[in-house]
Amino acid sequence: MTSDSSSSNVVEFRNVGKTYNSGRPDAFTAVTDVSFEIPDLPDKGEFISILGPSGCGKSTILRMIAGLEPQHPCTTGEVLVEGKPVFGPGPDRGMVFQDYTSFDNRSVLDNVAFGLECRGVSKIERHALAREWISKVGLDVDSDAAKYPHELSGGMRQRVAIARTLILRPRIILMDEPFGALDPHTRMQMQDLLVGLWNEVQATVFFVTHSIEESVYLGDRVFILSRSPGTLLHQIEVEPPNRPALEMQREEQFQQTVFRIRDILEELESGSHAASV
Repeated sequence: MTSDSSSSNVVEFRNVGKTYNSGRPDAFTAVTDVSFEIPDLPDKGEFISILGPSGCGKSTILRMIAGLEPQHPCTTGEVLVEGKPVFGPGPDRGMVFQDYTSFDNRSVLDNVAFGLECRGVSKIERHALAREWISKVGLDVDSDAAKYPHELSGGMRQRVAIARTLILRPRIILMDEPFGALDPHTRMQMQDLLVGLWNEVQATVFFVTHSIEESVYLGDRVFILSRSPGTLLHQIEVEPPNRPALEMQREEQFQQTVFRIRDILEELESGSHAASV
């Protein structure tokens, strides 16, 4: 049973832990005692960037929110979405992965429209909306809509994946290193694109990355996890992305924040960091 206070939070973790193969010799604890609250901000969604050493459970946290097995359910604690326990995937949550997930036998248009098709939206309506979103993510409707994933670059395929998720206007968007495989120039373009789309859909975003600069640019808050088993050590408020990435990342205040977080992560990697929030 949950308390009334949780109703004001979009997502809440209460002392969450996840152990795989519990009770077996090969048991492994990915995260332990993770607690945080993401408030429901009227007409706005908060952008949470998640950093931490490799294997610290960043993706596990995302997948527990998404309700995806085997990360879901948590072993201990509670994962709440809009005040209710997570029982599995739902239309209020959309996920974008690193590996450009697309249906190879579907065109760009039908890939973007897939979720609407599953909801029973008519072909005329879903294709009209899909064309809008193809344009919103910076693709050319006339030249790109009929292409298949194998005909697209990595950056273009990721734009398709983002359009396919955002066309459904989920309350929560979960992004697991979506730009990790892109070249630096394309990656910066995608960051600016994402900020614009996020402002439009007003969703709460959880964004896992290994890039400190990316986390500081995109986030309202940066979560830093400890080494495995991961727990939440820091929640650092940063300046919101209200200017282009190329401009903002050159500024002294931005660089100071990056250096501060880099120092924390280097201490974590060396094992000398004391657990403190």
